[in-house]
Amino acid sequence: MPAGSQNGTALLATRQGTASLPGFAMTVQTWDLVFLAGFVVYIGIRHVFIKRTAGHEKTVRRLDALEKTLLPAVTVGALLLPLFYIASPWLAFADYRLPAFLPWCGTAFMVAGLWLFYRSHADLGVNWSVTLELRKGHELVKEGVYRRIRHPMYAAIFLFSIAQGLMLSNWLAGWSGLATFAVLYFVRTPREERMMCESFGQDYQEYMQQTGRLFPRIKRRP
Repeated sequence: MPAGSQNGTALLATRQGTASLPGFAMTVQTWDLVFLAGFVVYIGIRHVFIKRTAGHEKTVRRLDALEKTLLPAVTVGALLLPLFYIASPWLAFADYRLPAFLPWCGTAFMVAGLWLFYRSHADLGVNWSVTLELRKGHELVKEGVYRRIRHPMYAAIFLFSIAQGLMLSNWLAGWSGLATFAVLYFVRTPREERMMCESFGQDYQEYMQQTGRLFPRIKRRP
């Protein structure tokens, strides 16, 4: 067998539990397909609520150069690299072996993240937007999953990003989503909360005192 064929065979053999799909450049792991199914659900949820909020007038918009840089970076880390990894062998140099139980843990994170992702969109309704925006008649939502957490949608994306890392056995495709979204979160959240304080004043400040950002605030006993 030619050396090139041996290298190609070795490359494909690095993935265990694979299935060959027509049109794919290489074999695909079962967990890749599970992640892909969850990703389709994730995109579907977002698409539904983008359509629901379309046409509502925006009164505040903070889409500056920083935001325009961070959003595409998250798109690359959470969308393009995972799809590129699943559909081609070009990221195989960053492959590694995952312990057998970790993808199961990733599936649990993914299911929890998808539920919270849907629920946070549904509770926000037309008050939701992709970037730092407020719409005409914008309301401060403090019910549902927002009762004790003021950024449950970000918590959902963190859960899904962790699932990505636990299900895709590749350093780049697996953890790029978490890395890029973490940067977006830590940069955007203080700016978002300043915007909300400017718009809702004391009401939002009191809400901040009652809730945690990603986890419920632990109340200390008197």
